Amino acid sequence: MTKWSRAVLLMLVYVLVLAAIYVAHVRWLRVDVLFYAALEDAATAVLLVAVLVFAWRACGVFNAFEKAQLLVICALIGYALAISVPTVLDRSLSFYILEKLQQRGGGIRYSAFENVFTQEYVKEHRLVDVRLTEQLQSGTIVIRDGCVRLTPKGDALARFSRWFRMHLLPRRRLLMGEYTDELTDPFRHSAAAADYTCN
Repeated sequence: MTKWSRAVLLMLVYVLVLAAIYVAHVRWLRVDVLFYAALEDAATAVLLVAVLVFAWRACGVFNAFEKAQLLVICALIGYALAISVPTVLDRSLSFYILEKLQQRGGGIRYSAFENVFTQEYVKEHRLVDVRLTEQLQSGTIVIRDGCVRLTPKGDALARFSRWFRMHLLPRRRLLMGEYTDELTDPFRHSAAAADYTCN
């Protein structure tokens, strides 16, 4: 077996170990934030594979630097999978649309989609609770006396997000047959006065 094929085999072993850890975690353990849990699973799998890399005689063909590189590659695979699979499926409005269409027999009137999102999506996915829990666990907000407030960390992230949106998102993005820059400033048409702010 060549060095390359052993490296590929090791990465496949990593993916299988990660999958087993992830399934066990989501079925039998508590999860605070899905993305963070998936990252923990990826890190745990790297540690287990590291033991294999340094203990298995078949990995003796790799020098210490190559072994470290393989573990870094495994960590990157784990990170990519954590974002691309459970996190995307959990958060994706696009997948929700497909699932909702399937649930409703394969078709929903276009004119009803705003109601589907505001009346069904938010409630069915407990969207407010999920997102606020994630922000609380991330340290970007606090909730005191019924008021949700930004922390300094949250304020910095909001400033960065707003800057990125205004300067580095597409100015000619296709939205329902029309190219527009509306999503570079979604607050452009927000009401000036809102009655839900905290004192």
